Amino acid sequence: MIEIFIGLDFKSCFDLNSIEKVDLIDLSPTTDEIVSREELIELFDTKSSPNHYIGLEISGFLHLGSLISTGFKINEFIKTGVNCTIFLADWHTVINDKLGGDWDTISKVSKYYQDAFKLVCPDAKIVLGSELYEKNPEYWSDLVKFTKHMTLKRTMRTLTIMGRSESDEKIDVARLLYPAMQAVDIHYLDVDIAHAGMDQRKIHMLVREIFPKMKWKVPVSVHHKLLPGLKKQGDTQYGGEFTKMSKSDPNSGIFIHNTDDEIRKKINKAWCDEGIIENNPILAISETIVFTKFNEMSIERPEKFGGNLSYSNYKELENDFKEKKLHPGDLKQAVGNYLVEIISPIREKLNLSEELSEAIKKSF
Repeated sequence: MIEIFIGLDFKSCFDLNSIEKVDLIDLSPTTDEIVSREELIELFDTKSSPNHYIGLEISGFLHLGSLISTGFKINEFIKTGVNCTIFLADWHTVINDKLGGDWDTISKVSKYYQDAFKLVCPDAKIVLGSELYEKNPEYWSDLVKFTKHMTLKRTMRTLTIMGRSESDEKIDVARLLYPAMQAVDIHYLDVDIAHAGMDQRKIHMLVREIFPKMKWKVPVSVHHKLLPGLKKQGDTQYGGEFTKMSKSDPNSGIFIHNTDDEIRKKINKAWCDEGIIENNPILAISETIVFTKFNEMSIERPEKFGGNLSYSNYKELENDFKEKKLHPGDLKQAVGNYLVEIISPIREKLNLSEELSEAIKKSF
């Protein structure tokens, strides 16, 4: 197997104490929130190699957020000695009508996801939902017991984790099982650290509320930042409402199978108004992708415009952009080049057949 490590240069986890491990996770540009930091420190004090999990629907082409940003965070956990599990939620995919709910397509795309994460996170374990349920027939009785602690109103409020609205009048009964299944997955994987994007926060709060009632271990929650889509985030001066990078909109994100030219063109067309930092996708990519992979970010500029710039941390770059010392065009050119350097070796090794590509496209 060809392995491509992305992210940090790995140092032995034995060189880090509990505080340093938590700092590595907490102070990372990819982290949005830990619930709670004190609990995570205590966990590392009592368990040198805690169990981590992140669950993913198998819902389309992998992109900068779903594979690269997520992979960076997983590799940070691995550096601290955490046992990482990537849970490919195939049954959740069926329930949420992704990939047309077709099991054959879902199974084939699952293999594509496995291959991708083996390249980016070779030390992580990959588990399929269907395998977990087959090996644990008692899962379903525990699922029923868990749902006894959930009201319909609370269940409806959590449907945002699957991209659905609680006001949707066409929600089928199967979708009401989704939040409870996601919670019970965490228990059956013996999770110490539940990891997800901020859009999954509601399920982790549900876990913290109900697991003690079930006398189940309550995991620490770690939420990574979501990459904004490349389109303008709204009509207000400061970026407007946040919309994350989406698998279903090819113009909203950078996909792993985009060519080098496509990557650069998408970045060049992305919304990046001069001086505006809120919800700016190019700045977000700089912070959570470029500065996670590289210790320094270089911007090439003609001498007549001040010459080349070099930044050793994101805050310096953000401040220059905010003060209009760094032009969006120069920043975009640099970001495009860095993304090509990160994505192209993965794209070259990750096989995606034309048949599977067409099947994914037809599902949208």
